[in-house]
Amino acid sequence: MDDKTIKQKLVVLTKFWTSQNGYEKGQTQQFWNSILRCFDDSINLSQSIVYEKQVVDPETNNTHFIDAYIPKTRVLIEQKSSRVAIDKPEQQSDGTKLTPFQQASRYDNWLPLVEKSRYIVCSNFKIIEIHDRNRPLEPPTMIPFTEEGIEKNFFRLKFLLEPESTVSALEIAVSKMAAQLIGNLYEDILKLYKKDEINEDLFHIINVFCVRLVFCFYAEDALIFRRKDMFGQYMKQFNKNRDEFRLHLKLLFQILNTPLHNRDSEDIALNEFPFANGGLFDKETPLPRLSEDIAFKITQKISLGFDWSPINPAIFGAMFESTLSSVARREGGMHYTTTDNIDKAVGTLFLNNLRKELAKIVEIKDLDTKIKQLFDFQDKISKIKVLDPACGSGNFLTHTYMELRRLENKVLYELKSCGVEIPNNPIKVSLSQFYGFEIYEFAVDTAKTALWISQNQMLQETIEILGQQLPELPLTTINTIHHVNALEIKWEDYVSPAKINYITGNPPFVGYSWQSKRQKQEVLNIFGKDWKNVGKIDYVTCWYKKAYDYISENSTIQCAFVSTNSICQGEQVSSFWKPLITNGLKINFAYSDFKWESDSTDMARVHCIIIGFSLLDNDDKIIISEDGKINNAKHINAYLMDFPDVYVEPQRKPICDVPEMQNGGKPAEGGFLILTESEKEEILKENPCIKKFLRPYMMGKDFIMRKPRWCLWLVDAKPNEIKSCPEVFNRVKQVREYRLKSKKKSTQQKAETPMLFDEIRECFSDYIAIPKVSSERRKYIPIDFLSKEIIPGDKLFMIQNADLYTFGIITSIVHMAWMRFSCGRLEVDYSYSNTIVYNNFVWPNVSEKQKEKISKLSQKIIDIRLKYKESTFAELYDNVLMPKDLRAAHNDLDKAVLALYNLPSNASEYEMVKKIFSMLT
Repeated sequence: MDDKTIKQKLVVLTKFWTSQNGYEKGQTQQFWNSILRCFDDSINLSQSIVYEKQVVDPETNNTHFIDAYIPKTRVLIEQKSSRVAIDKPEQQSDGTKLTPFQQASRYDNWLPLVEKSRYIVCSNFKIIEIHDRNRPLEPPTMIPFTEEGIEKNFFRLKFLLEPESTVSALEIAVSKMAAQLIGNLYEDILKLYKKDEINEDLFHIINVFCVRLVFCFYAEDALIFRRKDMFGQYMKQFNKNRDEFRLHLKLLFQILNTPLHNRDSEDIALNEFPFANGGLFDKETPLPRLSEDIAFKITQKISLGFDWSPINPAIFGAMFESTLSSVARREGGMHYTTTDNIDKAVGTLFLNNLRKELAKIVEIKDLDTKIKQLFDFQDKISKIKVLDPACGSGNFLTHTYMELRRLENKVLYELKSCGVEIPNNPIKVSLSQFYGFEIYEFAVDTAKTALWISQNQMLQETIEILGQQLPELPLTTINTIHHVNALEIKWEDYVSPAKINYITGNPPFVGYSWQSKRQKQEVLNIFGKDWKNVGKIDYVTCWYKKAYDYISENSTIQCAFVSTNSICQGEQVSSFWKPLITNGLKINFAYSDFKWESDSTDMARVHCIIIGFSLLDNDDKIIISEDGKINNAKHINAYLMDFPDVYVEPQRKPICDVPEMQNGGKPAEGGFLILTESEKEEILKENPCIKKFLRPYMMGKDFIMRKPRWCLWLVDAKPNEIKSCPEVFNRVKQVREYRLKSKKKSTQQKAETPMLFDEIRECFSDYIAIPKVSSERRKYIPIDFLSKEIIPGDKLFMIQNADLYTFGIITSIVHMAWMRFSCGRLEVDYSYSNTIVYNNFVWPNVSEKQKEKISKLSQKIIDIRLKYKESTFAELYDNVLMPKDLRAAHNDLDKAVLALYNLPSNASEYEMVKKIFSMLT
């Protein structure tokens, strides 16, 4: 359901409930059921929310009842009648006086560990009070259940049905909504310009304008400015006149950059705004064109109509992304990591160890020892220096800064609890510890703004803990985020390796086939012409190589990058990783293949890995699987396996004595020699002479859909035969013209034989066909026997003179596991390779009896398929639609093949690959 509909339903709901008395006993279920239905009108309430959930007091053995509990999101609800104040203690049955939150917390303590709440919600039908259990030191979020309250805050209730783990669903909802508002504003401004006026200078002007506005929106709601909505209320006076609005906005930006002692004392209203400093307003950047409509949106909808204070600056980069086109995202490879995924990298790199260290210090009984170690710990984290060499809008730096400040706040809390007198300037962790390189200027400005916001939010937590006021302005000047191309500079010219402790980030994901000319040249410049297969490695590898060169000057630096899984698959492993590992690089931890989800409003989904590396060997090596399971490892190789360094390199021939797998033929004919079924029938009506030249033809997609096309196969055709059929002759001439226009010399040369495919691949026996590209959602790549009459295109591999035993082995789960491990990827789909996957696959030693068994099981699969002639392979091998008997037949074959490798029938794919590896060495 879209947000607009959700908001409308909730607003209507508030009108109903404001007219009700709101009884806890009689209306709790009706109240919460009605709210949940606003988010999902088809929700199964009996499975989604539990009322009167029983909990037992372990001391008295008395049973109590939780008013409502949502298992999926672990939300515990304590409901009160409308006459009950949400913040006042009430006497309980045991005589104690507890607030609704304290009562709910007591119930939560009695729940099993797996059911303990992520959020506690207290309500009296008038107010919804939300406590985030991951942020115990932060005040609750209060949402008035009124029309106005829901208009502004409806998105904050999404957490009720949307599970979240380490980051508040409220913050994510606010941040995404903010991203949408800024993106829409950006587009509205662009519409005021003609197409020929839009250029890089204009983008720069709008970018600076938007970043400045975002700071003002946050500053007024977070009370960095003196009053709530101060910016919006001031600018609202002028939004009916475009010129007046622009003038006062310009004056306001100037005043924010002017120290108080340099201001005109007569500018009374403007002088109420503080001095911001920090470089955000110091450049004389002109304002873009504005309109009365835009002025109204800025003041009424974006400023006064939205609360920016809960925004999560760690996902602030999503705002930047939402202002860019999909083309720009593809060019830059800018996908933004969720904070969960950021912490997978930074947490495993060093934050988790710091968290554990502080937890141990907190448990120390001796007060003097504890206090000393707390101060030592604070000093330690204040000296940590972090570099993100592709920092984008600052996601990694912001999250890391906030987590270090949270650790520091915990230290301050413990010191205060120990009776230590806290100094006036207690904060030691600073923004100067964080360095970044970024190619896009707007991203640099956004990163700085995100860091300023995070600095303010952490400061507010410190203020709450210490109970003392600390200065919020002026902003800290950030000189450590550099607007540069990290691939064209020497990193050490901007920050000495001796200063840095950790390098982390999420460099751009751009496969070699998607790289621009500039990016291809950058790869070549960094690796050099002599680097093996330099033209076929992903763009992200440039950051690994630059990091490797950089840490060679300081071997204590540890690194962790989020990357696409392709750099640990296929040919890239031997061409990219082998030279680095041979020259001392160590992989210390890895997150194996997991699905990435972006915090941008345009969710980018790719398969990712996280690799932690350095020049020093780490004794505590770990590999974390997609389900979060941590596996200790003795050695992590370039395939992210606990196994010695083995490299699967391209082989021209199979390493075992098995039939060769060949490529299908490349047509390169511009579509003039290939026909669809309907085109063939249409042409035959007027050109029956064409019939003798027709052969069925298949590419990978045709094979998977089980619908062959047709081709004009003129290998043995004589010139007079071609000329005697005008349609064929005309198409041959068109092929010649098409090839002559090609930019490739090899294709131009093929214009001399326009009647033939670029590459001739004709089978003289029936053959096994394997599509080059297959969906990652399939457990098995569809494989089948094809008639020798069918001409295979270059998106099919073929094995001639193959038997059922060969079919059985390569169709088995063992071969599929090896394929998933060693193949490349086209986007997220499997890209099969004969030189890497098939030619390096180790076949089992078998007897004739074992061969016969595999052949029979293979035939069974083929026979069952015949029952489903009308179904495509896409349907037959869909994980949901796969027929029961076909699945059973594959399972039988899998068990038999696993036995050939001395593997148990329940072996994991990891175990299968490890077995093949052991047989390779």
